[in-house]
Amino acid sequence: MQSEPDEYAELVLDTVDSIPPGRVLAYGDIAEMLGVGGPRQVGRVMSLFGGGVPWWRVVRADGSPASGHEVRAMEEYRVEGTPLRPDGRRVDMRRARWEGPVA
Repeated sequence: MQSEPDEYAELVLDTVDSIPPGRVLAYGDIAEMLGVGGPRQVGRVMSLFGGGVPWWRVVRADGSPASGHEVRAMEEYRVEGTPLRPDGRRVDMRRARWEGPVA
C-alpha cells in the first residue's frame, strides 16, 4: 500500500482541489483533463488520498456520489448549492459539470 501520493496522485488531487464550490467533475473528466489514466485510476487515488480535498465534487458519470459517502456528499451539495437531479440523489451533470480553468 502506498503511504505517499505519487506524481499522478498529486495531479489528481490538485485538479480536485481546483473544482469550485457547487461544481463537479466525473472521475473520467479528471482523467481526460490530465490526459493520462482513466476513471478507475482517479477513483483509486481518491480512495487512498482524497480525504484532504473536496472529494464530494468528484462523482460518477451519472452524477452519483462515491459509494458509502452519499449522506455526507449530499450535505455538502446542499451547502454549496450544487444543482441536483429531480430525484435529489444525484448531481445534475448538465448544470453542475465544471469545464475546467478558463485559459
